[in-house]
Amino acid sequence: QVQLVESGGGLVQAGGSLRLSCAASGRTFSPYAMAWFRQAPGKGREFVVFVTWNDGVTYYIDSVKGRFTISRDRAKNTMYLQMNSLKPEDSGVYYCAAGPRVTTVTSAYSNWGQGTQVTVSS
Repeated sequence: QVQLVESGGGLVQAGGSLRLSCAASGRTFSPYAMAWFRQAPGKGREFVVFVTWNDGVTYYIDSVKGRFTISRDRAKNTMYLQMNSLKPEDSGVYYCAAGPRVTTVTSAYSNWGQGTQVTVSS
């Protein structure tokens, strides 16, 4: 069974940066894709970005393009999200997910972390 654990969240001022990590463990970890989602209070879970595990192909939502960068270290079974120029609207709980295909659809991802809080103050 795959377990995903996020870390790196926190409180930062607008314009600041944070780096999130998602460490995966399990007997065999070889997803087709991994992704970051976020959920603001009172809102649904929103897709942010995915990366294909083997090829490193990425896809970002428009609102984070040029500010966020997803990466992965396959040797460490860890995915990262470097977030720069943060805005208050980036605040929320950030979740990492792993799944068998590339998609922006929440329900298509079979493994989820517990989430890490990101708060950006204005």
